[in-house]
Amino acid sequence: MRIQSTNSDEAETLALSALGWTLSDGDRAARFLALTGLSPEDLRERLGEASLLAAALGFLEAHEPDLLACADALNVAPARLVEARGVLER
Repeated sequence: MRIQSTNSDEAETLALSALGWTLSDGDRAARFLALTGLSPEDLRERLGEASLLAAALGFLEAHEPDLLACADALNVAPARLVEARGVLER
């Protein structure tokens, strides 16, 4: 299966959707904040930053069940989330 190339705007959109999915569950949101060291205020202030969006995708990559569940919820291949992180880190 060939994965479509992701551009920066698509990567941001996908990452924002993934972040929304991550934050939709209280336990997962608390784990994200704890592991990233972000406060809710930091999150609000930095929401549009590529580094924050890449960190959100990296968080999902670090726990495969979350990566797969998020990809399923967003109706994308898990590889698209991984690719989007790479685009955002450039």
